[in-house]
Amino acid sequence: MNDAALVNEDVLFEIEGRAGIITLNRPKALNALTHPMCIAIHDQMKAWEDNPAVQIVLIRGAGDRAFCAGGDVVSMHRAGRAGGEGYERFFFDEYRADYLTSTFPKPYVALIDGIVMGGGVGLSVHGPYRVATEKTLFAMPETGIGLIPDVGGTHLLGHMPGQLGVYLGLLGERLKAADCLYAGIATHYVPSERIEALAQALIHEDASVEEILSRFHADPGESALAGMQAKIDRYFAGETVEEIVAALSGGDDWAVALRDRLLALSPTSLKLTLRAVRAGRGLDLAGCLRQEYRMVCRIKHGQDFYEGVRAQLIDKDRNPRWSPASLADVTPEMVEAHFQEPAGGDVRLD
Repeated sequence: MNDAALVNEDVLFEIEGRAGIITLNRPKALNALTHPMCIAIHDQMKAWEDNPAVQIVLIRGAGDRAFCAGGDVVSMHRAGRAGGEGYERFFFDEYRADYLTSTFPKPYVALIDGIVMGGGVGLSVHGPYRVATEKTLFAMPETGIGLIPDVGGTHLLGHMPGQLGVYLGLLGERLKAADCLYAGIATHYVPSERIEALAQALIHEDASVEEILSRFHADPGESALAGMQAKIDRYFAGETVEEIVAALSGGDDWAVALRDRLLALSPTSLKLTLRAVRAGRGLDLAGCLRQEYRMVCRIKHGQDFYEGVRAQLIDKDRNPRWSPASLADVTPEMVEAHFQEPAGGDVRLD
């Protein structure tokens, strides 16, 4: 019996077979997360923890383009400009939902069939099962809008092999399915045409989630990223962003092109991201989310987030004017200020 419940039109919840199903339902907006969606997802999952009818949770995106392309940063831009607590509350409630996917006591399966960026990463990668398809496109492109790879992104990136997480976090590189498996973003690959069959098996069969996923898992092909690992480790080993830029400047054409892209991004975001990803290697997910919350709360009071969103998503002139404008002008004291507990206190993940 299909027990459907519509909490709001942007996110749908239903119980079918043995599964609680979450559908991110903003296909025209690539299923970008709003604040009410984050609250609803957290609260529904908490209710499902003790519901014996729900043996597994399945999360997916509506439409055929995206799982979730991130948070609704234009709304966050407006909230930050307006003052008040709306900006902080979005991140606070988003991070609580992200953390719950890692501690949920029942199998949690994310079908990342399409674009998965920002907030979509937070709702997928911390759970035990992440299924990619040939349509999967992953990125954490926050340094291009004056933000940092949050939603637990510094934990994900910090635990990737070698300097891979630094490379992806600084540049916001886009990855397809085979690279997602190599980097640990996805756990399984299933062709998109078989995703619905997989979902139905997970919903209705008595077999274990592991057995069903193993049965549907296919070969995604070779990972180009694996062949680049040695170069990435060499060029991105520097202690500072300036050292990484210098290494890229002395490298091959590929490296020099990366340097030019790097220098177009927010200098403040680059320095924050490098420190946070490196720190994330020694932190658990809760520690990374607490660190990220401190950073985004401080970012609210700077300029680059507002300028980055304006340039990339509002005016779309693709010409952000960062402040400070150069890496040299971002001092250690400026960076350190982003790692202090905010006036409103740290995020609570309970």
